[in-house]
Amino acid sequence: MKLILETDRLILREFLLSDAEAFFAMDSNPNVHQYLWNKPVQKMEETIEIIEFVRKQYTENGIGRFAMILKETNEFIGWAGLKFNTEIVNNKTNFYDIGYRLDEKFWGKGYASEATFAWLKYAFETMNIKTIEAAAHTENGASNRILQKIGMQMTEQYLEDGISWNWYQLENNNSF
Repeated sequence: MKLILETDRLILREFLLSDAEAFFAMDSNPNVHQYLWNKPVQKMEETIEIIEFVRKQYTENGIGRFAMILKETNEFIGWAGLKFNTEIVNNKTNFYDIGYRLDEKFWGKGYASEATFAWLKYAFETMNIKTIEAAAHTENGASNRILQKIGMQMTEQYLEDGISWNWYQLENNNSF
């Protein structure tokens, strides 16, 4: 997969194994996983498995999460992108979701919103996806604000493993 998206400040490109060290640093931070079942990765091997899993999605589904690179420094700062979800989430399966995760030192700078807007545009204009879905932990104010900022509408709340989540949807109205 040779897709690259660019925004004013970011390059969104496929994951490479060379991203593993920076990805591990982000994903091993307990603060990053506060609203993700509090299960940060413990070993570099887990990070490599995640990257290999995402790369497999590129081939199988033509899309997946992408590394978020800061243009100014060429630094890995997190990931964002679309995922064709084949697992059951909120009693749904076989849907496209949009997601993001940032290294803590890059929180609050608008990078997740910037990347997510670019992915929405790609999803609706290039892939012609009819509906994008997303979930955010009910107590994760920042993530909920990002999804609302990009125009997603909360349609319901649901419980997974005793944790409350907000479910969001956005219909493609080709308004980009």
